[in-house]
Amino acid sequence: MDEKRGLLPDPLISSNGRQVTTVEDWRVFRRSEIIELYRENVYGREPIGRPDSMQFDVVLEEVAFDGKALRKQIDIVFSGQGGEGRVRVLLYIPIRETKVPAFIYAAIKSQRVFDVDLEECSDFWPAEDIVSRGYAAVVFHVEDLDPDFCDEGYQNGVHGVFDSTDQPRSADAWGAMSAWAWGASRVMDYLESDPLIDSQRVAIVGYSRSGKACLWAGAVDERFAFVISNNSGCSGAAISRGKTGERLVNINRGNPHWFNDNYKKFNDREDELPIDQHLLLSLIAPRLLYVASASEDKWADPESELLGLFLAQPVYLLHGHSGLGMDKMPPVNSPIHSERLGYHLRAGKHDITRYDWKCYMDFADKQL
Repeated sequence: MDEKRGLLPDPLISSNGRQVTTVEDWRVFRRSEIIELYRENVYGREPIGRPDSMQFDVVLEEVAFDGKALRKQIDIVFSGQGGEGRVRVLLYIPIRETKVPAFIYAAIKSQRVFDVDLEECSDFWPAEDIVSRGYAAVVFHVEDLDPDFCDEGYQNGVHGVFDSTDQPRSADAWGAMSAWAWGASRVMDYLESDPLIDSQRVAIVGYSRSGKACLWAGAVDERFAFVISNNSGCSGAAISRGKTGERLVNINRGNPHWFNDNYKKFNDREDELPIDQHLLLSLIAPRLLYVASASEDKWADPESELLGLFLAQPVYLLHGHSGLGMDKMPPVNSPIHSERLGYHLRAGKHDITRYDWKCYMDFADKQL
């Protein structure tokens, strides 16, 4: 499956050649090393974790779905030297006697979820379907963290709130992807405080560009029990070396604000990367991980997305969990669900659909 991909870094061999043979070695040495490589070369360094100033403002709380759920809007408010920031979070929570697990969806530009009828967003965020399966449906908009347009000065969003103005921006400073991932963790902060939510069973779901960000969020924030990449493609789940469709040069020139400046050094030089995306996926082990592709999504390159998942398996095996049990692309609409890993190739184009959500919830029903 990987014969044409060239030499890929081994998730279980450190940069100095040390072989990782135990879970302790993985956690103490290799995992932290991989995170540092991504911060230096891809995602950048966020200047702050959970802000001391952060608070949760209840904007709305009412019964929904004929009394079957509670609808809430929470504004996560924080401040820094550059002013104040705000992330809106919408929740539909099944009314149960016990706490419920949750799916967080990171909505992207053009996916309106606030101040619209639910039917308008049900294809990409089927809240009523999610609630009917016993999960809380949670959504935030990545543009609340960074408005997703090229701004060389990074004066908007959380960058404007928290970045230092006393010195020039460094080549490893955080970009939009890290800002969006940082926002996902702030949503998780809120869910930990909500008495209706089982914060030990929370999934984070991203599609396309937010799928890239959610993988990084799931890699560095181990509170997410289940991480889902939907059509995340280049710099998401897909292996960069030998990839068809979108490549690093396309991303870095078309969306230079997404990643740090160091990443641009590898345009048309993917073989020189000290990492590749299977290492990102391996950081999620031993938690639940699901990658989904679409048969017509050539720009994302489904084969490279599956390869990224396939090559992360050794770390799951190290933790004592089974792999996918297959080494080639499955037929369309035929999900592969193993103990901790899931994959499907949906028929159709670049999108997130109710079919995708059904597959994620089917997997969660068994494993989460």
